[in-house]
Amino acid sequence: MNARLLQQVQQVSALLLEQRATVAVAESCTGGLLGHWLTSIPGSSGYFLGGLICYSTESKRELLGVSPETLHRYGAVSGETAQEMAARVRLLFGASYALAITGIAGPAPGDAGEPVGLIYVGLASEELSLYEEYRFAGERLENKEQAVVAALALLVRCVRDGRQGL
Repeated sequence: MNARLLQQVQQVSALLLEQRATVAVAESCTGGLLGHWLTSIPGSSGYFLGGLICYSTESKRELLGVSPETLHRYGAVSGETAQEMAARVRLLFGASYALAITGIAGPAPGDAGEPVGLIYVGLASEELSLYEEYRFAGERLENKEQAVVAALALLVRCVRDGRQGL
C-alpha cells in the first residue's frame, strides 16, 4: 500500500505545483494520515497549507464550524458532514482545494450503527463541493490507508479536470 500512496502523492504534488494550487485537509477517522502522506515528499510546502484533526463530533462543530443541523440531521459520519468539513477547512486555510475524511475505521461499528469501513471523502474548491462514499473491508489501518488513497485519487481527478471552485 505504501508504494501506491507514495505514487499518488507524487502525482498530486506534480499537479498542484504545476497549477500553483494549494490544499488543506480536515481528518477524522484517518487521524492525520492524509496530512502525513501529503507532506511525505520534499517540496510539499509548495502546496500543503495545513490541516485539522477533528476526531470528535464536538471538534467538527467547534473547530471546523460544521453546522449543528448537519451533524444532527446526517450524523458525524456522513457525506454531508465530509462535504462541509472540506468547505470549512478550505476557507480556514485559504486553500485552492480541501479534502476531508470521516468514517468508521474499525474494528467496532459506529455509535449510530454505521458499518466498519464506511468512509466519506469530501472535496471543496472555489466552485466545487462534493463527497464520495466508500465501503472498505479491511482491518483498521487498511481502511485508513484506503481512505487516503481514495481522497488522493479524488483530488487528482478534480485537479486534472481543472475544476477549482465551490
